[in-house]
Amino acid sequence: MQKLQFAKMQGAGNDFIVLDGIRQPLTLTPAQIRWLADRHFGIGADQILLVEHPSRADADFKYRIFNADGGEVEHCGNGARCFVKFVHAVGLTHKRQINVEVQKGLIRLTLQENGEVCVEMGAPLFDPACVPFDTAQIDSHTEGNDTLWPLELGGKRVWVSVLSMGNPHAVQQVDEIEMAPVSHDGALIEAHSRFAQRVNAGFMQIVRRDMIKLRVYERGAGETLACGTGACAAAVTAIRRGLVDSPVTVSMRGGQVTILWEGAEIYMVGSAMTVFNGEIDMLDAPASSNLPV
Repeated sequence: MQKLQFAKMQGAGNDFIVLDGIRQPLTLTPAQIRWLADRHFGIGADQILLVEHPSRADADFKYRIFNADGGEVEHCGNGARCFVKFVHAVGLTHKRQINVEVQKGLIRLTLQENGEVCVEMGAPLFDPACVPFDTAQIDSHTEGNDTLWPLELGGKRVWVSVLSMGNPHAVQQVDEIEMAPVSHDGALIEAHSRFAQRVNAGFMQIVRRDMIKLRVYERGAGETLACGTGACAAAVTAIRRGLVDSPVTVSMRGGQVTILWEGAEIYMVGSAMTVFNGEIDMLDAPASSNLPV
């Protein structure tokens, strides 16, 4: 493989390189992924999305997600919206509703008449073992129907809700989102020893009962302009604490999504768009990479 065709896409400012692995079968190394995602030496993206043939009969496609650090992850809501727009744009399907295989199951994506995409995100999991999160020798407290856990961060304590959206999340409430120490505390939370597979760190501010503001320090990517699974995790957390009602608008630096949750499946509705299409010569890709991770 020399020339790699790609689409650069974004959902609420969360940006992606989307690759058709059906018409051009691909095997990318972590070094190649880091190079493609690097904003100075490659194309630049928060994550790389790969469309493949499904391995199960009830799915239309398989969807793989790689963070900018080269690691494969379980789920990405903003990427899912870009995914359905992409497979339509390149003619891989004409169906408005598709079933997509992800690492931990099946999700359903619907391209709506107004161009927005509804993603059935699955049900949140609150058992710490499903995250996984180590609760040994710490005590939680409740707020509404939610459980908060203490994290020690370099001499201070923060309280977080811990849940899985197919990937791990730790969500804390802050008074003023723009003053929140997202870069500093987010890095500490992401790598905290109680999270065996690291974690996405969410910082949410309650605006009113139908809106929250959110910033997310994503596992393997740093702070991004938006995070779809993070928006779901924050909305669910706020609903369980009795702070907001469903549906709730989650406003992030790159845009907003609407989250609907009535105690079972979560639905996320939002936009996605192609920024540009291109081609890159993979002969320029390094066999190994010392690019920043």
